[in-house]
Amino acid sequence: MDLRCEGCAGCCVDWRPLDPVAAGSDRTGSRPPLDDAYDLVPLTRDEVARFVEDGLGDVLVPRLFEPAEGDDRVAVGGTDLAAVDSRPVFVVGLRKPPKPVAPIGTDEPRWLDTCAFLDPTTLQCRIHGTDRYPRTCASYPAHNLALDAETECERVEAAGGGERLLDDAAPDDVPPPAFGPQALGSTVFAHPDPDELDGVVARLREGDATAVDRSRFVGVAVGSRPASLSVNRERAAEAEARALEADSWVGRAAREWRERAGDRGSLAAMSDRERDRLVSELEDDAGAPGTPGWE
Repeated sequence: MDLRCEGCAGCCVDWRPLDPVAAGSDRTGSRPPLDDAYDLVPLTRDEVARFVEDGLGDVLVPRLFEPAEGDDRVAVGGTDLAAVDSRPVFVVGLRKPPKPVAPIGTDEPRWLDTCAFLDPTTLQCRIHGTDRYPRTCASYPAHNLALDAETECERVEAAGGGERLLDDAAPDDVPPPAFGPQALGSTVFAHPDPDELDGVVARLREGDATAVDRSRFVGVAVGSRPASLSVNRERAAEAEARALEADSWVGRAAREWRERAGDRGSLAAMSDRERDRLVSELEDDAGAPGTPGWE
């Protein structure tokens, strides 16, 4: 598997406003996500716990799903949710605040929803190669290739982004996919108290989840037991509290970017110099790790 990622970030950015047809959607499965975030990366329980332990719990966000035909389901606030044993199922990913970026060969920065760890100037991941780098990101697009499914690389190529997928042979050591029989309690979690989620579900759908909303799900994920519906309440409560009190550079930057952002897909009304200054002020000077460059 050989990729040319320089200047792309197609898998880290919601580039649907640039080319809705080519970008496609990750909402076409049998269980569409309740929210509209593009390419949300599902984290494992251990990855969620590591972010919480590192004081980065404020970068995490849950995702609920609409039920497929024949699914167990539970109604919360008038919304049917996919469930297991009447418990809403969810995954936890990384927040995608709007940032001024110019991905896949575009010339002018636009306000696009972007992984919280993506540097808007280099279009590189600030945690690439570290022990925080999600397994799903490290193996992308191996699962797509193994399943003969379209990759974001190919979508970018179709949009005129040049050659991105240089070698389409999936490696032999691809880890198990995020979804499957082994996923319950490890990547897919079940919330034990759906009655507590009234109002939360609506905010998650609109992308307006509060820190309290997000931390509830983070706690359940960390307290979950693999291959089980059981949740260690003590461990969950501790993780929830730590996620709620988190005040990291990435959480603060997400709030600041959101306050400054224009309409989704609109041109960022700033010069390159102004954007670089903002990135330095909101991310680099606030403690964000640098990116390695393309050398």
